[in-house]
Amino acid sequence: MSVSSDRPLPDDSYVVLGLATCFIKTDGKLQSIQVVEPIPSAALEALIQGLPTSYSQARAMTLAESSQEATALVHFPGDAQFADDFAERLQAAARTYRSRQEATRHIPLGTTYSDFNFSTERKRILNSERMVTAADNVKQHAYTHEVL
Repeated sequence: MSVSSDRPLPDDSYVVLGLATCFIKTDGKLQSIQVVEPIPSAALEALIQGLPTSYSQARAMTLAESSQEATALVHFPGDAQFADDFAERLQAAARTYRSRQEATRHIPLGTTYSDFNFSTERKRILNSERMVTAADNVKQHAYTHEVL
C-alpha cells in the first residue's frame, strides 16, 4: 500500500514518540538533555531487537494526541523538550507505520515501552560541528583515474 506524502494523515494514525538522552556541547562540556522525538517503524523494530540506543522509553500514540504539545509531553519527564523539526518528523514517522502495519504490534496504542538496551556510550551530540580535514581524504593510487 502506498501512502501519498502530500495527503494529510487521519488523526487516529499510529505513531511512536521516544524519549532520548542527548547532549549539547557548551564551553567544551557536555550537558545532558531529554528530547522527545518520533521513532520511525524501521528504527523501532531494530531497537526492539536490542540495539543500544539513547531512548529510555517510547510511547505509542495517535497522531492527534502526539501533535498537541501539552498532551504529548504529559507522558514524559517535565524537563523533556521536542526535537527540532518535530511536526515534519512526526508526519514522516506516522507514514512509516501506515505502510508497515506489523510494526504497530510492538507497542500497543496508549502504552509505554521501556525495555530498551539504553546506553549513552555513543553520545548523541546535537550541536556538534564536523570539521573536515585533509586527513579525512581517502588515499588513492596515482593511477586510480587512468585507463589502463
